[in-house]
Amino acid sequence: MDLKRLLQEKNFVAAGKSKEIYRIPSGEYRGKYAFVFTDRATGYLDAEGRPVFDPGCDVVVGEIPGKGAIACRFATHFFRLLAKMRVPTHYVATVADDVMVVEPAVPLGMPARGPEFPGAAPLQNLEWTWRESAMGSFWRRYPFVRPCTDLPRVVEAWTKGATDQLITFEALAATGALSRTEIRRCERFVQRIAAVIHDEFARHGLHVLDGKIELGRTRAGDGRIVLIDEISPDVLRVCRGYRPGRQGCCLEAVNCIRTRVEGERRRISARNQLSAAELEAIFASR
Repeated sequence: MDLKRLLQEKNFVAAGKSKEIYRIPSGEYRGKYAFVFTDRATGYLDAEGRPVFDPGCDVVVGEIPGKGAIACRFATHFFRLLAKMRVPTHYVATVADDVMVVEPAVPLGMPARGPEFPGAAPLQNLEWTWRESAMGSFWRRYPFVRPCTDLPRVVEAWTKGATDQLITFEALAATGALSRTEIRRCERFVQRIAAVIHDEFARHGLHVLDGKIELGRTRAGDGRIVLIDEISPDVLRVCRGYRPGRQGCCLEAVNCIRTRVEGERRRISARNQLSAAELEAIFASR
């Protein structure tokens, strides 16, 4: 593949915080798309205007040399693992250190039903989370649950935007975004993907707390739902030192978990959680 000819403005489709997408017009992968993983990184600026890189933030504040290639190798590892487990994805091949080829797919969503009304907007796509422990926004929404309590791989759907919004399965069905059969199929599919990811980290003595992925329909004509976008260390929470207890809570929670209240805002963090860079170091060289 001649990447120099491919990665031109005429083939450019879109750019996100960490990737650029190009249409492949000819050759072996004609009709597919190239994901180019960039070195761009999100975070915030400190009091002196210097970038502080934090994957939990949504604003790009600079670049980390080599980040794109590492993220591409990480995603490649998991896409190939899922292929071995016969889990359908849009992944085709990795053709360079920072370039991946994928099948075209349409993210799950729906057009705005009232475009003539100011403020109407389409559902661009959905994000799906799974929860293996009561952490993050799950605990903040349900503070009556003991932090880090084991969960039965709870699946949630979110509308993606500047601020992601939780949407119930009942609302998805009522609005016509997905049928009840599709919702149940997506739920089981996310749990299947989560199980593969969980087991892979468990082989390294690590525990997945939760994760986030995107699903879409292939354009091959069958309309089947597959895993799209990427599997990124930026959207996985993983910890070391997990010790399950009899009452469904990690025995290390009392030493690991920290919570605090700032006004009406609750915060929760885990001392034993691995950073994105630490996760990449485990799998990116494979």
